[in-house]
Amino acid sequence: MEKKSFQGGQLKSARLLRGLTVTALANETGISKQSISLYENNENKPDYERGYKLAAALQVPYEFFLQKDACPTQTAATYFRSLASTSKLSRTSQSIKLEYIAKIYEALLNYIDFPTLNLPDVEFIGSENDFDEEENHRTLIELEQIAADVRTLWGLGDGPIDDLQYALESNGIVVTGFDASENKIDAFSQRIITSTGEVCIVALNQGEKPEGRIRFDMAHELAHILIHPWSEDLDCISKEEFKQRETQANIFAGAFLLPRESFSKDIMAHPTDLKYYQWLKKKWKVSIQAMIYRSHQLKIISSNQYQYMMRQISKNGWRHSEPGDTPYFIGENIFQGAIDLLKEENVLNSKAIMALFSKYGVSLYPTEIENLLNLSANTLEDKENTARIIYLKHPIG
Repeated sequence: MEKKSFQGGQLKSARLLRGLTVTALANETGISKQSISLYENNENKPDYERGYKLAAALQVPYEFFLQKDACPTQTAATYFRSLASTSKLSRTSQSIKLEYIAKIYEALLNYIDFPTLNLPDVEFIGSENDFDEEENHRTLIELEQIAADVRTLWGLGDGPIDDLQYALESNGIVVTGFDASENKIDAFSQRIITSTGEVCIVALNQGEKPEGRIRFDMAHELAHILIHPWSEDLDCISKEEFKQRETQANIFAGAFLLPRESFSKDIMAHPTDLKYYQWLKKKWKVSIQAMIYRSHQLKIISSNQYQYMMRQISKNGWRHSEPGDTPYFIGENIFQGAIDLLKEENVLNSKAIMALFSKYGVSLYPTEIENLLNLSANTLEDKENTARIIYLKHPIG
């Protein structure tokens, strides 16, 4: 039996997962920065007592540090909606969570036949000049065509998309939710290469945002997956270029959720009536502001009308909370379905599932994995069978 030893890479991974610097971890544990750096680089190993102190500070089981990474992953760039307003440490923490999700996904592939990734071949050119109206129009048409191609490939028609999460998942894109109320991250996406192939993950901030905004986030992240490069460090590109990519993703999201012809037919009846937009919001499941922007983009309303309507939005206090908005949570995802299936068919119980995840380098507590995968509470707990102390009486007479 192979003897397990402390793995420095796992310590660094846990530290970054918690969004801590070496200095912060040193202050938390009383262990020197130099020692922690030596541990992370496998130039020294902590004794048992120090190892447990590190585990307690990082809120991971001690076994986390002993687990070799049986599932190496190659992480591409991570697209964050709020790159400019979030720290690199915070973004790294969220990126590591997606790496763990990819490892869990690969672990489950041993038992589950997940949908294969089904995306169209896209060659996006785009515009490099924000002030060239003709180029921007070509970019709009290009993005609308890509959006139409995705709808055709996925059989979505040209009307409102009833369940966007299902559309993404049934075409091989992993969707999970998270609570990032403590930071400014809205949503993010990542492409991860594992030993069995490519995993595309979309993570959504839920808990306060309404359905229309979360659906727009899904479509926005789908745009990054489809049209933007993944092989570069986004911290190295200019703010202008990043802003341009965000704008392109927003244009795609609008075109994908509100197709030109079908949405135009709907909006033409009352294009400047905010009460009409409230009714259309129920049909298209998109925010009023996104529909107004799309109407202007399609030249259904003029610039003056658009500006007036947005002033009305502000006056009504709808910038952050529109009529009909309620907190929205994504539905049961593929991970919930996969784990429920393994347990219902008596293939693996919760303990065996946790052991499987640990084998793939994810030795976290069950509650944290439930949060990571957006599972129902206690999904990864087995009910204990207690000895029976009462019995039915035999019939009398």
